[in-house]
Amino acid sequence: MTPSARSAPADTAERTPFGPRALLAVPDFRRLLLARFAAHWGDGVFQAGLAGAVLFNPERGADALTIAGGFAALLLPYSVVGPFAGALLDRWDRRRVLVVANLLRVIGILASAAAVGFGVEGPGLFTLALLVIGISRFVGAGMSASLPHVVPRHSLVTANSVAVTLGALVAVLGGGCAIGLRAVFGEGNTGSAGTTAIAVAGSFAAAAIAAGFTRGSLGPDRMNEPAEALLAVARGLADGGRAVARTPTVAAGFVALFAHRAAFAVSLLLTVLLMRYSFTDIGLLKAGLPGLGQVAALGGAGILLAGVLTPRLVARFGRTRVVVSALLLAAAAQAGLGLPFLLPTVLVASFLITSAGQVLKLCVDSAVQADIADETRGRVFALYDTLFNVTMVAAVTVAATLSPLDGHAPGLLLAATGCYLIGIAGYLVAVRP
Repeated sequence: MTPSARSAPADTAERTPFGPRALLAVPDFRRLLLARFAAHWGDGVFQAGLAGAVLFNPERGADALTIAGGFAALLLPYSVVGPFAGALLDRWDRRRVLVVANLLRVIGILASAAAVGFGVEGPGLFTLALLVIGISRFVGAGMSASLPHVVPRHSLVTANSVAVTLGALVAVLGGGCAIGLRAVFGEGNTGSAGTTAIAVAGSFAAAAIAAGFTRGSLGPDRMNEPAEALLAVARGLADGGRAVARTPTVAAGFVALFAHRAAFAVSLLLTVLLMRYSFTDIGLLKAGLPGLGQVAALGGAGILLAGVLTPRLVARFGRTRVVVSALLLAAAAQAGLGLPFLLPTVLVASFLITSAGQVLKLCVDSAVQADIADETRGRVFALYDTLFNVTMVAAVTVAATLSPLDGHAPGLLLAATGCYLIGIAGYLVAVRP
């Protein structure tokens, strides 16, 4: 990547992007994209396999607090290691990090699969899941921090849309594969273990693809020896926070995503409870784990739509209007389609809310990549994941203590709608320097 590409003004980044076809012709971007696909496919298989093992396994029970514990296992790992990971991503060769982390993830996946097969429950299983997902978050942050090294700065919005959108769709595909594998291997502990173990294929492939990069090609621009990096680990969170505080576009995006994560966590918990305990099949519309598969598929379609539209919307209307509109759309879908507590409307709501959330994520990702200096970008992405995942886990936990087992909780849905409206007000205040 050339210095001129890195120093391009922010407005140019939104006016003259490469198209997706031109970006795919860039060898290093294509390689990073394939590594992301492999890693996300494995994530999808692992998470869906684990969800099936814990939440929809006839050999196990699941209430709202158990579901909240499952979400914590999926979301808290990077919140714990995030500040440390950010400092390392800004000081160690990211290519080496991606290779080694993916190989470590293979070990964690196999250990988790063995635990599922032997019927391990509670803290033991969740600890192994924490390890795997923690490494996955580390890999994801490394790929995001590497993106500005493989495409010009003026193409970051488009490149981010392509990478994040298609990566999320591949993760949905991985989840669908896990649901199909459960039908082959069985829904009990042994079948769930076999399904979960298949996720190692994604990690092996991601490590092999990442190994194809040359040393230092993914940054950071300045690398220190490991001993020096470890001295900076404890400062990672504070460094990222200071970088965000002095960048209004990024700080405002954080406010918007805080609101979305909290609201989305509530609706996701209620959707799982409704699918397990309230809904029944309606023709082609399914309840249970297949119903969650349909929710994921519609969410994937929403992610695809957001990826196609976001660069065009930002270029035409500006980031501020796009973010506010996305929050309004999510609020309307939450209240208008969620409150009836009907299977068809919940499915439509999942499409709209996921679309809006992906628009927000793409806007915030591109703001971090364009407006944060490379030497602190990894720490900001680590802070990003840390704060938002803690927010989501906290919201899920609170909702789990208040929700009935059947998921019919209109007060919680209205509170989630209010989060979006508060997010709009906070965003508009924060975006002004």
